[in-house]
Amino acid sequence: MGRNASLAFLPVVLALLCLSLFLPLTALAAELPVLTGRVVDNAGIIDAATEVALTRKLADFEAKSSNQIVVATVPSLDGEEIEPYANRLFRAWKLGQTGEDNGVLLLVANNDRKMRIEVGYGLEGTLTDLHTRLIIENDMVPAFRAGDFSGGIAKAVDDMVMVLEGNPEELEARGTRNPADSNSVDPIVALFIIVWATLFLGGLAMAFLPPIFGTKLSPGVYKWLGMTFRYGQRSGSASSGGVWTTGTGSGGSSGGGGSSGSW
Repeated sequence: MGRNASLAFLPVVLALLCLSLFLPLTALAAELPVLTGRVVDNAGIIDAATEVALTRKLADFEAKSSNQIVVATVPSLDGEEIEPYANRLFRAWKLGQTGEDNGVLLLVANNDRKMRIEVGYGLEGTLTDLHTRLIIENDMVPAFRAGDFSGGIAKAVDDMVMVLEGNPEELEARGTRNPADSNSVDPIVALFIIVWATLFLGGLAMAFLPPIFGTKLSPGVYKWLGMTFRYGQRSGSASSGGVWTTGTGSGGSSGGGGSSGSW
């Protein structure tokens, strides 16, 4: 009787186990705000006058060009990364004209201190990743760090409109005037590149230099720099004990161009 009772509860236990595994995954998908206008300031960081001015500017721009820019702020991403969140929001709001994919989303997550400009497929060739990165780095980040959220967002919108209207020269010139900022390399990335290059070049040296500069002790065995290297045949070609191989892979797209940043 006890055994049968235990078996009867087994499906319930399995169901609870599956639920406990999938609940953390669903929790990472933050709730999306409702589209209420061209400026959706759920984080409350844009002053009233700027919101009115932005709404008017974006409406005029859309009427003239058919391109649609929407500004959204949220308090938090609830643990989700800003790239998938922005893409989900972009698609949920169906920004841009049908068949044109000519929408742009400027998203700010206040508590996470992150921002993103998500660009629809139809505008990627005009508002490029370079442009969105420059807008974030030059307009938004300095203003946000100074506490001027309204000013930073307004300047970013001005620059997006300027580029989409076919005048990207001023924005690109700013990047040229500040090459140190735009081309700086993260120290961790630099260290990774150095280590990778050392291993790669070291592998090549061990594979080819001993047979050329070393002393041949026997077929496939060479002594060089006080070390002994043994080479065997694999698939008809000579190889060292440590074979360096490279490969290619493929990746996916988030569904749109753009750039992200933080302050």
